[in-house]
Amino acid sequence: MAGLRGIVGGEITEYTKMMAEAREEAIQRMAEDAEKKGANAVVSMRFSTSMIMQNAAEVLTYGTGVVLK
Repeated sequence: MAGLRGIVGGEITEYTKMMAEAREEAIQRMAEDAEKKGANAVVSMRFSTSMIMQNAAEVLTYGTGVVLK
């Protein structure tokens, strides 16, 4: 069904859900990494998404870990 939607247009809800889950996972990993390095907050967070091959994408999340007082 997703292939047909891709041809005729419209939202592919399965893909949208998968990308939302990937963003949440990327945020969680970034927060855990920042905490391991002694940060208690992340500022200037951004997302980057790129297609790495047909039907596959990567989601990158990056920011600056800081210690807020």
